Amino acid sequence: MTAADSDSGSNTPGAALNPELDKLAINVVRGLSMDAPHKARSGHQGTAMALAPLAHLLWTRVMRYDASAPLWPNRDRFVLSCGHASILQYAMLYLTGYGLTLEDLEEFRQWGSATPGHPEVHHTAGVEVTTGPLGQGFANGVGMAIAEQSLRSRFGSEVIDHHIYAIVSDGDLSEGVSHEAASLAGHLGLGRLIYIYDDNHISIDGATELSLTDDPAKRFEAYGWEVIDLGERSEDLDAMEAAIERARSNEDQPSLIIIRSHIGFPSPTHTDDPAAHGLAFGEAEITAAKEVMGLPDQPFYVPDEVLDMYRQAGARGELQRHDWEQRSAAALAGREAEWEAALEGSGLPGWEDLLPTFDVGEKPATRVASQTVLNAVRSAVPSLMAGGADLTGNVGLTLKGEDILSRDNRGASQIFFGIREHAMGSILVGAALHGGVLPAGGTFLVFSDYMRPPVRLAALSDAKAVFVWSHDSVGVGEDGPTHQPVEHVMSLRLIPNLQVIRPADGNEVAAAWRHIINGRAATALILSRQNTPVLEGTAALATEGVAKGGYTLVDAADPAGVIVATGTEVAVAVDAAAQLAAEGTAVRVVSLPCWELFESQTLEYRESVLPSGIPTVSVEAGVTLGWQRYADASVGIDRFGASAPGSVVLEKFGITADNVATTLKGLL
Repeated sequence: MTAADSDSGSNTPGAALNPELDKLAINVVRGLSMDAPHKARSGHQGTAMALAPLAHLLWTRVMRYDASAPLWPNRDRFVLSCGHASILQYAMLYLTGYGLTLEDLEEFRQWGSATPGHPEVHHTAGVEVTTGPLGQGFANGVGMAIAEQSLRSRFGSEVIDHHIYAIVSDGDLSEGVSHEAASLAGHLGLGRLIYIYDDNHISIDGATELSLTDDPAKRFEAYGWEVIDLGERSEDLDAMEAAIERARSNEDQPSLIIIRSHIGFPSPTHTDDPAAHGLAFGEAEITAAKEVMGLPDQPFYVPDEVLDMYRQAGARGELQRHDWEQRSAAALAGREAEWEAALEGSGLPGWEDLLPTFDVGEKPATRVASQTVLNAVRSAVPSLMAGGADLTGNVGLTLKGEDILSRDNRGASQIFFGIREHAMGSILVGAALHGGVLPAGGTFLVFSDYMRPPVRLAALSDAKAVFVWSHDSVGVGEDGPTHQPVEHVMSLRLIPNLQVIRPADGNEVAAAWRHIINGRAATALILSRQNTPVLEGTAALATEGVAKGGYTLVDAADPAGVIVATGTEVAVAVDAAAQLAAEGTAVRVVSLPCWELFESQTLEYRESVLPSGIPTVSVEAGVTLGWQRYADASVGIDRFGASAPGSVVLEKFGITADNVATTLKGLL
């Protein structure tokens, strides 16, 4: 077997560990799975106990990783979609040498610890995604598989060639997002995706049969997955390894391996007990379970021979990584800049020179301007992968001339998500956290409600994912209140660490994409359906102004008032200022496309843009709650919309220059 062959196989191809040491190691993991939650008086013990054999198998015989280099690009990815069983992952990360200590396990779920209640990416080495809300990790893994095959297709298998493994639960498969994600994964034939379904028949309310009687095997077969049902083999390492090897050999289908586990096993009192889902094991139950396993009745027991065995497993991938570094360097010769841009989700050197400038007199909707920007820079942003939830062209995410991602074209960057908004959001997060792609997905802003969980997790995870939402106000028009967002922009601003950018015109759109591509943050890009004029001054001011979140667009020597606006309403503010100037009242107009970026600026800069003590009116075609931060009075819409042409609806709701001017005069 050559080095290349070993790198494309398991971490220990054909390895057969000492059965007695295997058994002891698994029981040690089970002991830790009881001890840490018990000490914390919080957590989930039973699932981790039941899955200890599977975790042992993955980290010693199956997965390719190097614990000393947790960010090695060609490592296998592991997702614990049932994040409530986090102690299982933490135990394996400690044992295999990722940097966690036994003291970290003892501090499980405590303030400032490296072992929080659910796995958090960037917080604990070896954790790939932030999981907890059920179904999210399932869909994140699909995004990772898309990113993996994209990189492998673009750069070759000498550079990227790995698998994505996930443990999923009854809860994950019950959540609707898993149905959406599984359907798309089967459609795309994501053969590097291997999920192990922990079929333990237990939920918090009781047996899953209380509410769940569908057949997951048939369901996933219908989705186009390979299904391997092992039945009562959750303790059989060889059977599970053979099933995983079979799944690895299938390059054309994602795989679901079903194991019938028993929550809380081998506890004499809590095996198959719904109480074992949570914190069921007190001191007496832990003592009884350890007695069954032959472990001493002491907390956090890890004998030297077990730790040594796991540390050897964690270090075994180092040789594979070094071999990969040599092979990938040769394969990437002359393409280093492209590779680095892919890993960062950024552009090639000088890519900003391709950004278009929009001229005064043009009136593109900002969604149209965004489409123009993306296609102008596409050749210099090789990591860009974009598409919509059945609205790709409507939201400006058509990559002209680009092939469509499919099982026959795995390297294409144009992806059609279908009507799967929830899964789309989670897939974007998984792809971003995998690295190698800059994922952008879009739909109408009103449907961001379907995407709230993954958007929140993107912000929590610092995932460089771009959520593109168009049709951003009652300017949508005739579709009426069901399709007219009024509360959505403000509600998205409530999510910490999410930058919400609502550009005023084409030049602000170009500046927004510049900031997004060069940055690292999760972004909501809010775009209009209706046309809007390119404003005087944005060509010169938008690049710096958008990066700072807000700037003075129209100024006066001694302004009597300020009008601050976002999006298409900036044009309304400019017209209102012109009316007031004609009447002899000097007014400043501030464009505030991103509150989050503006708040990150110095107090001195913010005061220079929005000085305290000067009467200020805000204009935004949405709810006014929140604008009190910046304005003394607000022109907005604090009710649902109405069905009529967009211009009529905006006028009826007072989003007009006349109303804005009147409101400011009322303050003065």
